[in-house]
Amino acid sequence: MRVLFCSDVFNDRQVDAGYEAEYEKAKELGIKTELLSLEQLLDGNGMKSIKRIQAADEPETVIYRGWMMKPESYGALYYALKQKNLLLINSPQEYINGHYFPRSYEVIKDATPFNCWWVDIDSLEAGYDGVHEILRIFGKKPMIIKDYVKSRKHQWEEACFVPDASDRQQVEYVLRNFIDRQGTELSGGIVFREFIELEQLSRHPLSGMPLSNEYRLFLLKHELLATVEYWDEASYQEEKPNLEPFIAISKGIASEFFTMDIASTAGGEWVIIEIGDGQVSGLPDQIDLEQFYRSLKERMGD
Repeated sequence: MRVLFCSDVFNDRQVDAGYEAEYEKAKELGIKTELLSLEQLLDGNGMKSIKRIQAADEPETVIYRGWMMKPESYGALYYALKQKNLLLINSPQEYINGHYFPRSYEVIKDATPFNCWWVDIDSLEAGYDGVHEILRIFGKKPMIIKDYVKSRKHQWEEACFVPDASDRQQVEYVLRNFIDRQGTELSGGIVFREFIELEQLSRHPLSGMPLSNEYRLFLLKHELLATVEYWDEASYQEEKPNLEPFIAISKGIASEFFTMDIASTAGGEWVIIEIGDGQVSGLPDQIDLEQFYRSLKERMGD
């Protein structure tokens, strides 16, 4: 097993600063690490992006830990690595299953109270009348707007949250802001999701967005690898939720390595917020990196 990290933009022999702590900890624990050029990959140069990665004599599983990429780029990386006898833990289809919200919704819908709808971005070219028709399912309920992967939650009032889904002017204001600010980073399409009041721990010191009682679960081969408090800026209580129901639900996700974000509602019910690909999901600052990578090494049998 190897772990692949992104190299620095200006020095392909050095790890990207955002992943330096993970890279050093993995090396310290005897895990083989390699560097790839994300810039080359995103420019369409799959083989050049992995030129410094050593080929394997026998098929070997590798795990990417780095910045998010669109499915086309992930597919290019997958097939380039395959030519070196290296197999990413998630196939391109498995990457999409974890990465794109609509692909996991059928599995988690009974464990999440949020009504939702989604549209491909191309369907918005003709205008927003169709959107308002769709949003009738929400009535006057509050909702959030995101793409298939991310929201702009730190721009809560301008590009994420709509207090009343029937307010056409506010919907279009937030939707336009979201699309404009996502720009080329917009992934897949737009998700409209009912806003449910979660148990609030505090508010973000900069953006003012509510910080909920939320955890991120990392699941490897459908078994729990790590549980971590989601918000670095919030103070959590010692009591943690019962994770068994969520681990059971995770068996239905067609992916080998993914995350599940769960949170407590204002009424005290624990629900699933969303699923993410485990290779591109961030590790909150307070996670025990040694324990995370030691568990990863033990589980992967290397």
